[in-house]
Amino acid sequence: MNKNTKLGWLFTSPYLIFTFIFFLLPLLWSFWLALTSWNMISPDVEFVGIKNFIDAVKSPAIQSAFVVTYKFLIVFVPMAMIMSMIIALLVNSLPKLKGLYMVAFFLPYLSSGVVTSLIVKGLLSYNGPFNTFLRNKMGWDIDWLGNPHTAIIIVSLMIAWKMSGYYGLILISGLSNINQEIYEAAAIDGVTPWNRFWKITFPMLYPAFFTVAVLAVGVSFGIFTEVYQLTGGGPNFATNTWQMEIYNQAFVGLKSGYASAVALLASVVTFASIGIIRKLLEKWGERNGWT
Repeated sequence: MNKNTKLGWLFTSPYLIFTFIFFLLPLLWSFWLALTSWNMISPDVEFVGIKNFIDAVKSPAIQSAFVVTYKFLIVFVPMAMIMSMIIALLVNSLPKLKGLYMVAFFLPYLSSGVVTSLIVKGLLSYNGPFNTFLRNKMGWDIDWLGNPHTAIIIVSLMIAWKMSGYYGLILISGLSNINQEIYEAAAIDGVTPWNRFWKITFPMLYPAFFTVAVLAVGVSFGIFTEVYQLTGGGPNFATNTWQMEIYNQAFVGLKSGYASAVALLASVVTFASIGIIRKLLEKWGERNGWT
């Protein structure tokens, strides 16, 4: 081993040690835990093999949680993409102070999910000021967080609002890399703004769009804080994602081994789903000249 190799191992050792302690060891321990029926309280540990995995696959509650997670994927990702695209286009069109406005849109991303959820819950609670105004002034009686259909929309909208500034920042960087001469040529040819967006901006924004789409998909598979604070997985388990189900099984039902098996299954499904979506996005990019 030469001097350069030793120096390379020296500089990478902090990362390798961190990964070993905080990723590899917990992952191996999670695999072991999933093969037991231990509740992490009792001194007795019973080895059950793959029974937890089989029970999780057959469980209607786990199946329902997976379906709800994909519902969030379908609702949240388009919301986040549209909101971040609007922010990017608006800020990019400003003649000056772009950075200031982008920071303003980025601030919600830095806010605590717990605090944001409590504010939204207070505003949209059935007897809150917003609902009271709608009932008294407009005759609308809407239980935003108590209705299975509106609850998932409200949670998705809140997370999309929180993330759109961050995603918009990525899209703005992509917009800044588009050659303005292309727009000038399109304007001379009489191309309408709508067609300029779909025929020029959107296809040429592919690298940034790809990054934002993958990040948004990843977020949709990890929704927990907002659901826990706003609905607790209700009403009627309509917002009970698999993250909520893992929490309930581990810390409410004290089935830590079973919850670990669910978490590992969820990880496999998450990586597989992101991989499929990436492939679809790559195919779309290839059709627009990106390789």
